[in-house]
Amino acid sequence: MKLPLLLALAACLFRPGSAPAQVLPSLSGDWRGSLGPLTLTAHLRDPAGGPRSATLDVPEQHAQGLPLEFSTRNDSVFLYLAVAHARFAGKRAADGHTLVGDWEQAGRLIPLTFTQLVAGQASAAAPRRPQTPKGPFPYRSRPVTFASSAPGVMLAGTLTEPAGTGPFPAVVLLTGSGPEDRDETLFDHKPFAVLADYLTRRGVAVLRFDDRGVGQSTGTLAGTTSADYAADARAALGWLRAQPGIAQQHVGLLGHSEGGTAAVLAAGRPQGPSFLVLLAAPGIAGNELIVQQTVALARLQVSDPAALAATERQERELLAVVLQNPDNAQARAKLRPLLASAGLSADRTDQVIGQLTSPGYRALLADRPARDLAQVHCPVLALNGSKDLQVAAGPNLAGIRQGLQAAGNRDVTVRELPGLNHLFQTAATGSIAEYSTSEETFAPVTLQAIGDWVLAHGK
Repeated sequence: MKLPLLLALAACLFRPGSAPAQVLPSLSGDWRGSLGPLTLTAHLRDPAGGPRSATLDVPEQHAQGLPLEFSTRNDSVFLYLAVAHARFAGKRAADGHTLVGDWEQAGRLIPLTFTQLVAGQASAAAPRRPQTPKGPFPYRSRPVTFASSAPGVMLAGTLTEPAGTGPFPAVVLLTGSGPEDRDETLFDHKPFAVLADYLTRRGVAVLRFDDRGVGQSTGTLAGTTSADYAADARAALGWLRAQPGIAQQHVGLLGHSEGGTAAVLAAGRPQGPSFLVLLAAPGIAGNELIVQQTVALARLQVSDPAALAATERQERELLAVVLQNPDNAQARAKLRPLLASAGLSADRTDQVIGQLTSPGYRALLADRPARDLAQVHCPVLALNGSKDLQVAAGPNLAGIRQGLQAAGNRDVTVRELPGLNHLFQTAATGSIAEYSTSEETFAPVTLQAIGDWVLAHGK
């Protein structure tokens, strides 16, 4: 859940004017624009009489060569990024070297201008990430594979072990929602690489792994839920406990965001973890979590109380339809008119309905942490940042504390860390736009809090 699971419903389509047919210069070249904190560089190939082609680079997201569909009509230019269900529609400015238009994604329309780069102009500099570990390292690191809970699926990861013979306490890291690699890479940040390096230097072995269908892991993430991820977490625990040099009675799970949900589910089963670390993990009902997230992020752009109230009502109405209609056909029939009234295009309506009725999203809506936390009896550390807008610290930490203590768990440590966002970066507002612009990957205060607690519970 590092990126918001919300619906932005105010949308309108860019409709270029109809100008008489004309012969225009080729668009071949490199075109750069800024979309909030992201730099987009489109490489257009527009040969005379030949087929057009295009790719897109987004350096802040470590993405290069993303395929674009590229078409024109008179002086209008259209680009479609299928992997993100996003499109650009714009017009050539009079100078011939500027494309002015709008970027449509997730139902939102954002102004975007592409400017043609002169030959030889340098590419955008990669963002600084000073905390990313660089060798040589004072510990052992090796690639590993182990069987997933799904038949025939192998999960690939990295095991880092302190120098010496052990036995060492150990922890398995579980990433948030969506396809994630073992480093939990986002906007060129690698928070799990930073965390693994820190803990291993302090004497804790760390296993981190690619999600199903991501990186070197086989299988597919499509159709999976947090319960599937919890089963993979248990498989990782079992494999790690069997390794020489690991203290079998001191192997825990650390889950970030929705990875925390999977960690809680795994902890409530036999042969669960010896301890649990929850980073920005949900502690309230899933449908309420999404509503609060939507309103919190909207509040950064909208100050009108009536508009915010309308956003909240609309979100609750959509989620209620999904919860009250387990049959997807019935849910789709009731969602379509609601989304159409919000002004979404037909294809975007289909995409949103597909998201809302997917197994993973339904599982998120139905998540009830209080029920699952009641099954957790191992020691728990729960941390959250005061500026987290995706999983608000106050209600979610309170829910975690209450759920654990109601079942008699007394070894519970809950801390709200001032000034940190959902990724545990020092933040001004908590806005998602700050994730990529921050040079900090993981606030040192969070690293120390985790390391001190794990070592205290891994003796």
